[in-house]
Amino acid sequence: MKKALLLITSLFAGYSTQAQDSTAVTPGKFTFSGYMDTYYFGNFNNPKSQSNLGLNGTNVGNARAFDQRAGQFGIGLIQAKAVYTADKVDAVMDLTFGPFSDLGNYGNYVGPLGPGSTSLAIKQAYITYKASSKLSFTAGQFGTHIGYEVIDAPVNYNYSLSNLFNNGPFYHIGLKAQYAFSDRASLMVGLVNNVDNLNDNNKKKGLISQLFFSPVSGWNVYLNGIVSNEASQDIDGVPASNASYSLFDLTTTYQVTSKFYLGLNAASGSQKGDYQGTGGPATAKKWGGVAVYTNYAFTDSFGLGLRYETFDNKNGARALTDAAGNGASVNSITVTGNITAADGHLLLKPEFRVDTYSANKFEKSSGSLTPSQATLGMAAIFKF
Repeated sequence: MKKALLLITSLFAGYSTQAQDSTAVTPGKFTFSGYMDTYYFGNFNNPKSQSNLGLNGTNVGNARAFDQRAGQFGIGLIQAKAVYTADKVDAVMDLTFGPFSDLGNYGNYVGPLGPGSTSLAIKQAYITYKASSKLSFTAGQFGTHIGYEVIDAPVNYNYSLSNLFNNGPFYHIGLKAQYAFSDRASLMVGLVNNVDNLNDNNKKKGLISQLFFSPVSGWNVYLNGIVSNEASQDIDGVPASNASYSLFDLTTTYQVTSKFYLGLNAASGSQKGDYQGTGGPATAKKWGGVAVYTNYAFTDSFGLGLRYETFDNKNGARALTDAAGNGASVNSITVTGNITAADGHLLLKPEFRVDTYSANKFEKSSGSLTPSQATLGMAAIFKF
């Protein structure tokens, strides 16, 4: 009898194990990656302030997004990114440190504990739930869907960033859903707190969206948008006034051949009212621009890229101004080389850039002003 019971028990245990194995969930995958970068740019104007920003370096963040120092060595950003991927859920923890992290966390550099708190280090922190093979939901802090360029230096072909990038947005905190109609078409919609800020300006939420489609293999098109009320909030929790912000963006890329690549970014934005508590016009002020990208891979380890951009902020809606603080427009040409070494872990980017404004913007060594500047330098990026 005991032998029979043992036999039945063993058979049942074996069947149970097989049943568990047949329904076992595939283990998730954990990856860890990151990068660091350092650079040197010389400015042909030889400004006394050693800045690429403009007159006396006071227009912080206007003329250049990240590479703001001239005539001196600088470090950019150190990234540590952990990603967990499973059948039904993904989690991303993307931490950054360094000067570019401060600038990239615009609105997030003063956290709950004041300057230097841990909010400064969070570039992205979000969870994605994959409800089906076509539908997913993402919640947390994530990089913006708007624009052609990103904060991550290894991803961009040019090292210095465009004015379209510089005028934001950089990131959002909220919830978004994405549905894939096919491999060549998808739609994303979401609700976010606001534009580039750790905490919401008021109780209203911003609406974000992106329509992606690929007409032919190698050609990708993204239609992006964000609409938000950025009004400051009074002590009773009621918005002091409406402050509308809207930005619509087209990003498209085309891999013409295995070596030749084309890209385009065009954006148009407007804002009015008491924008983020800074005061503003009753009527809408507009800004916008267009950037064209092209690069060619001469070999597996060397390529050359060109970016031309025009950006118009003559209404003074955004922070890009001339030396007198008035709204301005700018045309920029950037030529960047890409050298890959050390089995792809080291990227060297020699770069020449010329910015020409509609009015005087930059200081010269003599102390006089000029509407243009030219910079030449090199960035070194290590990635893993």
